[in-house]
Amino acid sequence: MLQVGITGGIGSGKTTVCKIFEILGIPVYYADERAKWLMTNDLNIIKDIKNEFGATAYNEKGELNRQYIAEIAFHNPEKLQALNALVHPAVFEDGRNWHRTQQNVPYTLKEAALLFESGSYKELDKIIVVTAPLDVRIQRVMERDQISQEAVQARISKQMLEEEKINQADYLIVNDGEQTLIAQVLIIHKSLMQ
Repeated sequence: MLQVGITGGIGSGKTTVCKIFEILGIPVYYADERAKWLMTNDLNIIKDIKNEFGATAYNEKGELNRQYIAEIAFHNPEKLQALNALVHPAVFEDGRNWHRTQQNVPYTLKEAALLFESGSYKELDKIIVVTAPLDVRIQRVMERDQISQEAVQARISKQMLEEEKINQADYLIVNDGEQTLIAQVLIIHKSLMQ
């Protein structure tokens, strides 16, 4: 069974594309969502995050203080690297275990914003990159996360350049609002089924 990665810059529309694949019966592992889950449910990760970021990293209900962590990590490269070193290995293992449980499907998808940056692309057979114009991406994230343009641009600046991702892609989906996503997904799905 093939393992296919799907990535793209923040606001490119990866999740929307994944939903189309799910309609086609393809299971999707959402790495970023699982990372959030692991950060609030895996006792070892919780302990390590508290050691790295302090008790304020979690609120009194035991929920991750995302805004606090993001504020520190996005302004301090060493802290971001430390956070990734705590979370990425756990997500890798969780994803491997998830893939092994999938049955009777031609391939699985692993959706991850940091597919290349984390190194997890090395374990995958094919890579799909979702791309969209920068202004569209910024607008989508501003609306979705209720944050300023500057905050979105700060996040984008921390990600790999879109051109670099495209250069490593086996398949490209353009989510510019002009080309239909369904048609592009169907072409890739047909190719992966062969």
